[in-house]
This record gives sequence, C-alpha cells and structure tokens, in this order.
Amino acid sequence: MFLELDGRGPQYAQLTRAMKSAILDGRIVAGSRLPPTRELARELELSRTTVLAAYDQLRAEGFIDARVGSGSYVATLQSGPALQPPSRTIVAPSRYAQRARQVQDRRMALLHRGLRYNMQYGEPAINPALSTAWGRELARAALYTPPTGAGSQGLPALREQVCDYLARRRGVQAVPDNVLIVSGTQQAFSLAARVLLNEGDSVVLEEPHYFGAYQTLIAHGARVRGVRTDDEGLVCSELPASAPALVCVTPSHQFPTGAVLSLPRRLELLRYADAQHCWILEDDYDGEFRYDAHPLAALRSLDQGDRVIYVGTFSKVLFGTLRLAYMVLPTALRDDFITAKFLNDFSCPGFEQAALARYMEDGGFERHLRVVRKELKARHKELMAGLRQHAGDRVEVVDSPAGMHVVVWFRDYNQAQAEALLELAASRGLGMYGMAPHYLNPPVRQGLILGYCGLSTTELRDAMKLFGACMDEIDARTSASVSGISVGRA
Repeated sequence: MFLELDGRGPQYAQLTRAMKSAILDGRIVAGSRLPPTRELARELELSRTTVLAAYDQLRAEGFIDARVGSGSYVATLQSGPALQPPSRTIVAPSRYAQRARQVQDRRMALLHRGLRYNMQYGEPAINPALSTAWGRELARAALYTPPTGAGSQGLPALREQVCDYLARRRGVQAVPDNVLIVSGTQQAFSLAARVLLNEGDSVVLEEPHYFGAYQTLIAHGARVRGVRTDDEGLVCSELPASAPALVCVTPSHQFPTGAVLSLPRRLELLRYADAQHCWILEDDYDGEFRYDAHPLAALRSLDQGDRVIYVGTFSKVLFGTLRLAYMVLPTALRDDFITAKFLNDFSCPGFEQAALARYMEDGGFERHLRVVRKELKARHKELMAGLRQHAGDRVEVVDSPAGMHVVVWFRDYNQAQAEALLELAASRGLGMYGMAPHYLNPPVRQGLILGYCGLSTTELRDAMKLFGACMDEIDARTSASVSGISVGRA
C-alpha cells in the first residue's frame, strides 16, 4: 500500500490523514480489506503502535469497520463523485469579501524585512530596559489576575490609568465608563465603521492619509472622500456641504505629512461636526512624541458637543506585538461600541491589560516615554544631518519635530526615476517607502516616508550615505539617457 506521510505532527496523525485521503479519492475502495497492523507497520517502516493508533482513529471516525476474526475493512461511505481538492479561487461569498479583495494589500509591512537598513515607519522604538520591566509585570499579572476574563470594555484598572494619563498629558478629561480597550488602532477603525456606517455612507479622510484606515472603510462599504491637507492640517473650508457620517483626522501629527492642525481649524472642524451632526474620529497615534515642546492638547479636549471619538495606542509606544489601544467614546455611543467589541472578539487579553495597568500606575510607562523621546530626538537629528549632507538640495524635507518619520519630496524625479531609486536602494540593502500609497489620487510629486525608529544613529548615518550614493547613480543614469549614452544597471 502506497501512503505518503506529510511530515506534519505525530506519525499516527500523518498516517491517519494519508489513509483518509486515499479512501476519499478512491485509491482504497470501499469494502476492501486493510493490511494487518504488523504488516503495514513493516511496509511503512513505522511502529505497530503508530499503525494501531491510526486504525483506532479511522474506526472512531467511521472510515473503517473492524470485523472480529477477519480484520479491518474500508467502510462504505455515501456514494457520489470523488472529492476534489478545494478551489484556490472562488467568487466572493459576500459583498464585504468582494470589497475587501479590491483593497487587500498586506505586503507593505513585510516589504523590506531582512534588509540591513529598513526605514519602516510606524514601528515602535527599541528601549532595552522595557523588555525586563515588561517581563516582570507580566509575571506578576499571571499570578494575581483572576482567570475569569477582562470583560468586553477592558479591565477597570487599565481604563482608570488611561483616564489619568490623558488628563495629565493630552488634556482630555474622560471617565473610565467611556473608555474602551481595543486590539490596536486598526480594530478601532473597524469598530467605528461597524457602529457608525451603512453601506454607501460618506466618510471624509485626510489627503494624504493612513492607508489602513482607507482599506477598512472601503471594505465596510463607505464612500471615501479625500479632503486636502496643508501646513495647518486638514483644510476645513473644503469639507463637503452635505454631511458625511464620519470625519477621520490625525490633528496632533498629521499622518504622514507631520502637520499640526491649527487651533482655528480645530474649532472650525468641531463647529462643522456639531452643525452637520456627524462624528469625528481622532487618531492620536504618536501625539506623545514631540521634541521641541510639550505635547499638544488633543482635539477631544476642545470638544464641547461630545462628537469626537478619541483613539490612542500602546502598540506604537511599547511593543508592536502588544496590540492594545483605547478609545474615549461619546456617551451616546458607548454601549454600541462595547457591544460591537463583544461581538468582534469578546475582549482583549486580560494578563496584558493587568500588566500594563500596573506599569502605568508605577510610573514605568512615562519613564519609558522619556527615554524614547530622548533617543528619537537623537535619531531625528542624525537623519536630518544625513539628508542635508548626502541628498542636499535634490530633495525637500518636511521637517516635523515630532513622530517617528520624516517626509522627503524629490525636487526633479519623475515616477520612473523614483521607482528605480527604490529598487536600486533595496538591492543595496536600504529599504524605503513611497508616499503614493497614502493618496486617493497620485501625488503631483514623488516622495518618501523615512522611518527612523528601527535604526541606531550609526545605522542612520550609513543609511543616508547609501541613499546619497543611490541618488548619484540614478542621476548618472538619467544624464546618460538624455545624452544618448547607455549605462548598465548595477
């Protein structure tokens, strides 16, 4: 009997799967007698115990029958055509799946993994002391946290700490009853779409924007309208006259440009929401990281009409794998969001919530932020110096004394040159990311988002030197092409 084991898991389970497959596709016909266990074990070079366990499992599932004194026989299953391997592609089973297929692109986060210099943006900074402190808090939480679940809204202790932190650092006055703990900013957007939107509802998104928000909104059936941003953030005078259901903004540090929404525009946006009876989702993803002054107060702190849904995250300031964030909800929406969270995944992990609550209570969280701010300031300074030295006036740098990345615009590169630069840099070990994915319509200029969290100051110095060398080579190719001289690709 020819049976090929797949190498996954215990041998008896591999043998069970192989025999099931042979029975279902007709290679072992119904009613046929199976080899004795000793014989099959010898033929397949397996232990008899392994074969006995596989036969027992097949009998339990009804694939074979045991006849006393005669042996084991293949059971007669329901007649019909042989089962075919599952299709790899099918028609979208729902409207949601159809929309999700149109926007599905999870490659960005994995684009340059493994390169020596990966300038990935949105990654948290590394603080060596954090791992030790976090391990200690997790160990304690495992001993003292009740195993009964954290509840859909989140642990009260963590919600209290979030309120205390927001009042002191972000100017937001909130009560624990209006705080919801969620699994990252992405889930916050998804819950907002579920609670606030019907298919076809209009949503305003900044242009440019966080493409993860766009993908979530489109998948939920929203009609997304981009509204321009400038040096003062969202251009509120260009908001649509007809009320959208939701306006999504990053006022403290516009993503990705780094602009700060000015006070007059903040007030204008709040008046607009009140007049239009729409909601505002404030994504404050890195409002903690400013190097020139204290963090600006959040938009939610100015909200008198309770129209702002505030979202903050721990994933960007602690560990990317932590997947904990929080929402401060308008009172009128609180129960709807808690129910949506319950229906989505019931709750966030309790041990991590308990560990984080104690870490914040003991002051460890803010000590960590101070360390990270200092390190990010040094890395930002090194990056800016490297750009000036090696790229010079060939690029325009949108300097923002906050966040974890800078935006760079090429002064003269067209799309082909920019793509050639990205390809050349990646071949040399430098991973960079274009601005185009963050626009509904292609930008008029070619640009880059350069994240500096994941590289040391020394690595940033070397990365910018390599960046300059790659630009030199692209410029040489362009000049040679213009003059009619062929230059080989490195």
